[in-house]
Amino acid sequence: MPLSANNPDRTSWLHVDKHSDFPIQNIPFGVFLTRDDIITIGTRIGDTAIDLGALHQLGYFEGIPLTDDIFLQDSLNDFIADGRKTWRAVRNRIAEIFDANNNTLKNNTKHKETILFRLDEIEMQLPVQIGDYTDFYSSIEHATNVGTMFRDPDNALLPNWLHIPVGYHGRSSSIIPSGIPVHRPQGQTLPNGASEPVFGPSRLVDFELEMAFITTDANDLGEPIPIDEAEEYIFGLVLLNDWSARDIQKWEYVPLGPFLAKNFASSISPWIVTLDALEPYRVESPKAVKPQLDYLKYKGKKSYDINLEVAIQPENAKETVVSNSNFKYMYWNMVQQLTHHTVNGCPVNSGDMMGSGTISGPTEDSYGSMLELTWRGEKPLKMKDGSERKFINDNDTVIMRGYCENDGTRIGFGEVSTKLLPVYSK
Repeated sequence: MPLSANNPDRTSWLHVDKHSDFPIQNIPFGVFLTRDDIITIGTRIGDTAIDLGALHQLGYFEGIPLTDDIFLQDSLNDFIADGRKTWRAVRNRIAEIFDANNNTLKNNTKHKETILFRLDEIEMQLPVQIGDYTDFYSSIEHATNVGTMFRDPDNALLPNWLHIPVGYHGRSSSIIPSGIPVHRPQGQTLPNGASEPVFGPSRLVDFELEMAFITTDANDLGEPIPIDEAEEYIFGLVLLNDWSARDIQKWEYVPLGPFLAKNFASSISPWIVTLDALEPYRVESPKAVKPQLDYLKYKGKKSYDINLEVAIQPENAKETVVSNSNFKYMYWNMVQQLTHHTVNGCPVNSGDMMGSGTISGPTEDSYGSMLELTWRGEKPLKMKDGSERKFINDNDTVIMRGYCENDGTRIGFGEVSTKLLPVYSK
């Protein structure tokens, strides 16, 4: 099925600002609460939210085999489970309906009142019910920086790193959409020079600039996914701020890896941008430093040129951009991650989320965490209000944005914005 929704010459009869992340070529998917307190699956063009449940009920998807309630749900899981053929057909139809040359809905005032919403009339929800969450560690720059800090430059990468996409299983219950604040976590830490741990608030709360991909039903227990098929099971991508408490992590991570330092919150952008929409922005992955085993070898361009930005906004002050990076820097790409994840027969379900790991680039201003940007707090960052940051302060808001752009077309993710509140207290 052709990707007619991606036609760069297409315009919409809905208003779209020149620099919008959501032109008619994007057509992301999300879940929102309407002004009538109804949860529905929707999409977005410009600053207009579109109720796909209403669009379907009014007959605009005629000819596409969809169940009556496919968009009348509080998650995208069932829609995603229908597979790429359905996703593509629905995106193509939405592009046709809102094309500047199509007057069918444009001239139907009654239908438009039911289907279209201003952004201030809706409340975005978590787009999928996330059954399982895996986080990888796939940026060679990030892994090298962290290894250099905590070991030495000659042994920055552990022996396995260049051979496998290293990952761990995270906690799905604490994944939240943009706009939901998080509390400073508490846990055990080992203060410098101490021989016994203490309990208390983390003093080194950090962001991690990541992206995450959402999967569809992929395989049965025991069945690996071959690397040349992996892409068929990836629905789309979101921005991910995988919050981290560095002092808790330092004390707890040996021998089994991250635990309380990582499971208190992970924030994602609410609109899932499909791989179909990102098709024009494919690029080559970084070249392998060492030969990779056959099951991890792939053909073609499997990375994407996605510009990423992180800003910190102190309370009652302007934001300061602290990092500019790019998704294309990832050493291990998504198809390698998904293939490795299932090579032992681990089943993958619709709505599972897999984080890229912190995305750091080759320059100091492209690092994806405060740990790296301030080099363990040794080089504080100055904010526009004159204050300094080694890590994230209470009442700071961390904002991440991402977009692709070429030939005058921009496809973006919007933002994931999260405020860090003080330690929870009743």
